[in-house]
Amino acid sequence: MSVPVFTARHVEEAVSPERAVDAVRDAFVAHARGEWTMPPKVYVTNYPAGDFRAMPALGGGHALLKWVTSFPGNPAHGLPTVTGVVLVSDAQTGQLRAVLDAASVTALRTGAAAVLAAETLGRADAETAVVIGAGVNGRAVIRTFVARGRAVSVWDIDEPRARAAAQELGADVAPSLAEALGADLVVTVTPGHEAVIGDRALHEGQHVSLMGADGPGKAEMAGAELARARLFCDDWEQASHGGELAHAVEAGLVAEEEVTPIGRVLTGDAPGRESDAEITAFDSTGLAIQDLAIALAALEAAETLPDLPRLEL
Repeated sequence: MSVPVFTARHVEEAVSPERAVDAVRDAFVAHARGEWTMPPKVYVTNYPAGDFRAMPALGGGHALLKWVTSFPGNPAHGLPTVTGVVLVSDAQTGQLRAVLDAASVTALRTGAAAVLAAETLGRADAETAVVIGAGVNGRAVIRTFVARGRAVSVWDIDEPRARAAAQELGADVAPSLAEALGADLVVTVTPGHEAVIGDRALHEGQHVSLMGADGPGKAEMAGAELARARLFCDDWEQASHGGELAHAVEAGLVAEEEVTPIGRVLTGDAPGRESDAEITAFDSTGLAIQDLAIALAALEAAETLPDLPRLEL
């Protein structure tokens, strides 16, 4: 059996940021309708160093398993924060159909989900956008905003890193965190070890996509500030136990009926933003169905990649 192996470069060549947005939108819709299924993400923790995650999904005639790591201290040692593999199998026969680099798949779907949420939940007249965090996934969000034709700024605690990302991707640099938090559309892509959005930091009409708090104990936004916002998530089960909402749920500030899965908004079964004055917040924990969507999009483009390596099994 010969199986295509998508390196990071091949994933990026196969799936453009705009294609990723469409794929992730379709995945949210299919999941909301019960057509794609996804058991809960499994964490194998080794804190404070990092954690391992096993993420399965089923949909589109295929099954997926993503085995991925998150070790925030790795860049200090010259290593990537996120590594891993994505395995895609035929759902009817169980035969392996593809192996993909997990970090590139993660970056594509993170950028797509952040921007999709901003476009879906932000004000119709939103003008300014900012990405807080210029790491791999933050750069993916910037790249996706730019691909969608929107001007974007970036802020990072490491100013040289922010400037490098801005120069590479065609963004501006926000002069301070306070000014960054004044944008109409805010995306946070930080390690989540401490809140970057404090109490009363946001103003009426803003949207924030919270992408960094993807595991237990992480948070990018203060609980009291979350309570001021109209709340949305990718998946309640994950968000309430290991995402941005978890600390607010534990403190009794947020209940399930106050949080709308974005898939229900995209299907038209639940309202999104209801007024220009609302603050909307989207908690992204990262779903295996999103990884499956990106992987299937890559498989669709496999024939356009003449140097795609193959694994003989």
